[in-house]
This record gives sequence, structure tokens and C-alpha cells, in this order.
Amino acid sequence: MIAITSIDGTIEGGLDERFGRAKKIILYDSEKQNINVIDNKLNMSASQGAGIQTAQNIIDAGVKVVISGHLGPNAFRVLNAAGIEAFAASNITVKEAIEAYRNGKLIKLTGSDVEGHW
Repeated sequence: MIAITSIDGTIEGGLDERFGRAKKIILYDSEKQNINVIDNKLNMSASQGAGIQTAQNIIDAGVKVVISGHLGPNAFRVLNAAGIEAFAASNITVKEAIEAYRNGKLIKLTGSDVEGHW
């Protein structure tokens, strides 16, 4: 299962550049080719810990791969500890992000690429 940060919760909509404060998280099951949407609004306004909580929600959903614009250090650490791979994408739709991942065209993150509270 792949988790993709989303602006509007649709596969045709844009990828959200922020991980912990993304509006929605789309869970894409590549075997069944269906989606489920997690509303992330509680974490959008959190004063701190948004990345950690969003990462935990993704872990609980059984995700193996995350695609987002950026990941902060705490979120990256939690995802990495759970064995979840993270990939960066920018200025594309969720559908395009899935296709780019399938085609090996996304950059795999080996660490956070922004400061915390970005």
C-alpha cells in the first residue's frame, strides 16, 4: 500500500507538498487498484507533532511507501524506523505521483529534506 499526501483527497487532485500538515492522505492499494482517504485535518492545526502523528496513522494503515513533497526529521525518523520507504514528488497530481513511482522516476529520500515545523 502506498500513502500519498493530497490537497483534496482525489486521485486527480494535486499532491500536497507538506507531509504532517497535508489536508488528506490517499491510501492506494496497488494490488486492488483502489483508494481510501484519511482526513488529516486534526494534524493540520497541531502546534507540534503533526509529522509524528501523521506517520503513525500511516504505519497503522499498513503502508509500505510514502510519497510527499517534503518530510521533516521527526516524521522521517518514525517512518524509517517502521521500514517505510519515502519518496519526494512535487507539482504533480496524485495519479502522476503513483505512475512516477511505478516507473522508478521519484527520488527516494534518505533523510528529511526540510526542517521540523516546515
